Amino acid sequence: MRYLKDIPHAQYKIGLYQWNGKYIVKFEAGGQYEQIYKIDETEFESVEELESILDEKFISTISGRFQQMHADTQESMKRHDLLF
Repeated sequence: MRYLKDIPHAQYKIGLYQWNGKYIVKFEAGGQYEQIYKIDETEFESVEELESILDEKFISTISGRFQQMHADTQESMKRHDLLF
């Protein structure tokens, strides 16, 4: 996997990679959760065009998914009496 660049964002670490004919966009939240999107390189003419899809609405959806991931983890820990 080839690292291309970090995409600046105030809330998340966003890394852009290239591997096996795909762009890989990796979102990290607080070092605890990750979301990874694999997108075929042929869908975009440039990295800048790919970056354009990472708009406010897309990021908002990602935020909601991170919140749900955290809630899922907390609920499971509660079920197993592991949450202190």
